[in-house]
Amino acid sequence: MIDSQQALARVVVFYETLSPASLARIAEVYADDARFKDPFNDVCGLAAIERVFRHMYTQVQDPRFRVTRCMAEGDEAWLAWEFEFRFRGWQARQVQCIRGATHLHFGADGRVATHRDYWDTGEELFARLPLLGTLMRWLRGRLAAR
Repeated sequence: MIDSQQALARVVVFYETLSPASLARIAEVYADDARFKDPFNDVCGLAAIERVFRHMYTQVQDPRFRVTRCMAEGDEAWLAWEFEFRFRGWQARQVQCIRGATHLHFGADGRVATHRDYWDTGEELFARLPLLGTLMRWLRGRLAAR
């Protein structure tokens, strides 16, 4: 039986200290054949998961995860988190914050076997883009109960 609290603590430290250099330690946290899924990616294997994170560093400036709550039981865990970053180019000075949750399953060795992120791309990301955000706010207003 795995120690899910210890495995979860390892994941939290990994994310809260994530940097391009720390990605070299990804195999300490994720199983070789782990699956990672978020609203934009669905990949398997360490190399593919590392590529997702390296891509993040090319898309945004100063990305930082902060875990706000977590719980573990048996071979699974949940995290609530905030992801802060700055867009590259336009609005580069304004810090953005996406709030979401992650569901993890751990393998027998305590490393992450499956990782699934849940967050609202419409509200948390697309609504902040200049043209798309205007359209989304208009649609939300039209569809809202009054």
